[in-house]
Amino acid sequence: MLRRSFIALTATASFATFAIADGHSKDIVDTAIDAGSFTTLIAAVQAAGLEETLRGDGPFTVFAPTDEAFAALPDGTVETLLADPDALAAILTYHVVAGKVMSGDLSDGMTAATVNGAEITIGTEGGVTVNDANVVSADIEASNGVIHVIDAVILPPQ
Repeated sequence: MLRRSFIALTATASFATFAIADGHSKDIVDTAIDAGSFTTLIAAVQAAGLEETLRGDGPFTVFAPTDEAFAALPDGTVETLLADPDALAAILTYHVVAGKVMSGDLSDGMTAATVNGAEITIGTEGGVTVNDANVVSADIEASNGVIHVIDAVILPPQ
């Protein structure tokens, strides 16, 4: 089943272990696969036809929701999105910013254009947030960019 729940701390620990052990030689997709806590995200990326893009040169900044974040969506949401690749791609590309944006580059209230075309808002007061999602692990480097783990799926404006 696509909706496997893992706690964010497990995701953080797994991600950090693979990123450090690997020396950043793996791309964003392989880094996420190796972490083991992003099976829903990887399945969604594949269903939306975005895997090849996220394996490309980049650089990309990906705000990666954990499996737990996807599981928190209303029942049937993931399945509905997997059946609609265009809607799925619109949501997934809202989690990606062109370029490599490290946590040290962020400031409170800044906005960033996503690959989707819509903007996200960054907060840095009391922890880093992206829209309504908390960044639970930051600056996980991959060969073609950086991943910041978030605890919620963010949705583009309608």
